[in-house]
Amino acid sequence: MAQTLAMPPEAAAVAERKALLRKSHPVLVPLIYAIVIILAQLVIHRHLTDYVGPDNDDVMRLVEVRDFLGGQGWFDMMQYRLGLDGGTLMHWSRFIDLPIASLILFFRLFFSPEGAEAAALTVWPLMLVLPLMAFMGLAGRRIGGVEGMHFSLILTSLFVLTSGRFVPGSIDHDNVQLGLVALAVAMLADESYKPRNFAIAAVALAVQLGIGAETTPFVAVACVAVACLWAWDGAVFAPAARAFALTLTIAVSGAFFSLVPPRLYSMVTCDNLSLGFYGIISVGCVGLLLSALFASRLSRSWRMVVLAANGAAVLATTVAIAPQCLRNPLADLDPMLVELWLSKVTEAQSIFSIARTTPDGLGAFYATGFLAMLVCAFRMMRGERARLHAILMALVAVNWAITLVQVRGAEFSNLLAIPPLALLLADLRRISAADTEDVGAAFFYVVTALISAPAVWAVGGALADKGIVNSFTVAPPAKAEETSNCASKEALAPIANLPPGVIAAASNMGAPLLRFTPHRTLSGPYHRDPDGMLAELHIGLAEPQQAEALLRDAHVTLVAFCKGDPQVQTLSELKPRGLYAQLGAGHVPAYLEPIPTPTKSDVQFFRFKPQE
Repeated sequence: MAQTLAMPPEAAAVAERKALLRKSHPVLVPLIYAIVIILAQLVIHRHLTDYVGPDNDDVMRLVEVRDFLGGQGWFDMMQYRLGLDGGTLMHWSRFIDLPIASLILFFRLFFSPEGAEAAALTVWPLMLVLPLMAFMGLAGRRIGGVEGMHFSLILTSLFVLTSGRFVPGSIDHDNVQLGLVALAVAMLADESYKPRNFAIAAVALAVQLGIGAETTPFVAVACVAVACLWAWDGAVFAPAARAFALTLTIAVSGAFFSLVPPRLYSMVTCDNLSLGFYGIISVGCVGLLLSALFASRLSRSWRMVVLAANGAAVLATTVAIAPQCLRNPLADLDPMLVELWLSKVTEAQSIFSIARTTPDGLGAFYATGFLAMLVCAFRMMRGERARLHAILMALVAVNWAITLVQVRGAEFSNLLAIPPLALLLADLRRISAADTEDVGAAFFYVVTALISAPAVWAVGGALADKGIVNSFTVAPPAKAEETSNCASKEALAPIANLPPGVIAAASNMGAPLLRFTPHRTLSGPYHRDPDGMLAELHIGLAEPQQAEALLRDAHVTLVAFCKGDPQVQTLSELKPRGLYAQLGAGHVPAYLEPIPTPTKSDVQFFRFKPQE
């Protein structure tokens, strides 16, 4: 205090601000950011017309939760109303179903069943904002001090507000996975190598595996990073390595046995936690644990040999029990599904497809991740906390590489880019503040802050693609096929009270049909239902006479036809004489009996009555 009083007034004010900044509470500050974001989300999305998110996965998650609440078993992941006879074995996780179901049960104490669902689906994604902000704030603080924490929180706030994964109704599991990725990074950023932090990271990785396979490459790289730290630092890192390996072994075992039914213990699947991933992780963890126990005092070169032997054991295990998991789990899809379904899925597009169809989005998807990797590489070359930046670069790089193949990885690479960019911004701010007359330093700081946000790249891409004037003008009215109402409650109401049957409809209508009606639908946009999707595609493409036989073979009782559905339009263009094209032209075959619908309805329903 005496030193502050002795300073000139301006210097004293600066010192007080710095002291206040240093005292920023590591929990309270992220909490404040989270509260502001939650309030902003409620204001921005206050006019939502449906309490379920627009993504098909949000709808399907609600259907799964309803079945769970209705008595379907914990281990029973069959979706009996999707696909051909017998249903479809889904690959989603009860780790997500359980908290959502619990919220619904809680809100049923105060609201109607539908009101309870609306309340739960509003609260759940907003609840997840707080842990995400806390973990990203902690990562920023560990990497760049208090200033790094604030920059990390600012960039994460922009990420959340532009993501769509944390808005009311978004109940797909990606938001939880993003939070777990943030937790793992915050723990791996501990340069003091505290065993507790690496044990927490291991739990986060295990839960990620239990939820879904999207982050499996991230988990693998994180494990390799820990193993490399042990090989490089030896005895110094050994306690952390032991804690990580032992905890991950126990945690992934707990996830496996709590999610996989005994009858499926020997099954290997590559889109969820099964014997394949469990065996690979277990072998790697046991190898690292034994190495940390008995080889930590060997020379670095010998530790590298031990690390290579462990890697060979993991590779041999993979080849022995899960060789199919070394390639894309969607590689075995029927070429017809790839052409007519997967190639049309936005999140499955590659960088080449994005460059061809929506080049204005390239910056938002790829720029910040690439910038973060450059920053990490530069710091490594300069010897600035090389271990930390090697880990951060590897974690960003694996998700950035995934984004090159499927753009769905962009959210994870953009999130992981935040910690190294937050440290860069903290350093640039200090340089700029040290010499307020250095215009170049201030300019570089401001520009770097802007290009560190994917939202800025998105706006810049739109401006570059459409021009400044067109970007701020009112868009022309959408075409009729672009505004077709194919999947709302009102559109599907005419068949909601009919006795349960089997519906042939475009795959995008599948999840809403399960939500709003009691029927089984052949097709939904899920790779676990290839036979049902193929059956529906063949029906839509077949000429009416052949379509009758296909409908009979699939035991269809109802046909739902929405002319404005993109898949229906594609099939109609491919086969002008096919069933969908004929229905679109108003030519209804005799075996389809129209069901009365409101005059303005975009969906036509037909009872299937095979001709004798």
